[in-house]
Amino acid sequence: MKTIKGPGIFLAQFLGDEAPFNSLDTIADYMAGLGYKGLQLPTWDPRVIDVKQAAESQTYADELKGKLADKGLEITELASHIIGQLVASHPVYDEMYDGFAVPEVRNNPKARAEWATQHLKYVAQASRRLGLKASATFSGALAWPFLYPWPQRPAGLVETAFKELATRWKPILDVYDENGVDVAYELHPGEDLFDGTTFEMFVDYLDGHTRANINYDPSHFVLQQLDYLQFIDLYHDRIKAFHVKDAEFNPSGKQGVYSGFAGWADRAGRFRSLGDGQVDFGGIFSKLSQYDYDSWAVLEWECCIKSPVQGAAEGAPFIESHIIEVTTKAFDDFAGTGADEAFNRKVLGL
Repeated sequence: MKTIKGPGIFLAQFLGDEAPFNSLDTIADYMAGLGYKGLQLPTWDPRVIDVKQAAESQTYADELKGKLADKGLEITELASHIIGQLVASHPVYDEMYDGFAVPEVRNNPKARAEWATQHLKYVAQASRRLGLKASATFSGALAWPFLYPWPQRPAGLVETAFKELATRWKPILDVYDENGVDVAYELHPGEDLFDGTTFEMFVDYLDGHTRANINYDPSHFVLQQLDYLQFIDLYHDRIKAFHVKDAEFNPSGKQGVYSGFAGWADRAGRFRSLGDGQVDFGGIFSKLSQYDYDSWAVLEWECCIKSPVQGAAEGAPFIESHIIEVTTKAFDDFAGTGADEAFNRKVLGL
């Protein structure tokens, strides 16, 4: 067994226009001061990384790593969530998704998808130069608008969508493979990959591609009422990244999983700061440790009540307290006999 690394923090929800959240230098100092040891960098924000330059220049990559190392920090992963969404998107999302892309490819879904594909390839190359093993992202969504259909879906619609999704991701995954980096999809409602079943369908259409993996985030499973502990038993070999995010689900006579279009604070299912929700993090850290997960535990903060400043301050000690320093020996070693094959046969009466 291996000890999980951490605490880390995903910077996306904390970056802003005011100091210390408006530059990598200052936000890194801030997070290091709170006790974080790793930063997950959003590749769409040029304030923290120029991903194209990191892909093409080892000098730039080394300087970026060195700058953070001087502050006692490492890069946990590069994250490309909102860019991954653009690889495959149903037209219903076009106007909203255009805001995730550079101006020159807006109002042109084909050009936007090509731009996103190239960005993800840069992430693969940049990750290699930075010495990273995985990168977190979203899958995009072609079939999601038809999740709960009425009238019924046309026969074969889901299969066509997943075949196309796999076709678009295959060349990207191949570039990740060439660079020795895993793609860790965050299984998330709103994406076509949102649970174990959809992930399996996707991997099947990819003929089991070994670089198609999972960014484990229990909060999205709580909101779906999925068994997030058994999920680790089923998919631990594909879990390559870990978002530590809390959530709660409190159904009522008025709403359940779908929450009636309510705002976040009024939903039956909602995200919370660490320790304020219902996620059994003791169980999660135990299972991940048991299955030799040896990468980072990264806080993703998205609470609908608590401030990000308080959430970040509380997050580092919370994660630190849950990291298990795994044992290097069995608890009953003191009673061992040091037996060999001959002794074993004697004990068995053979």
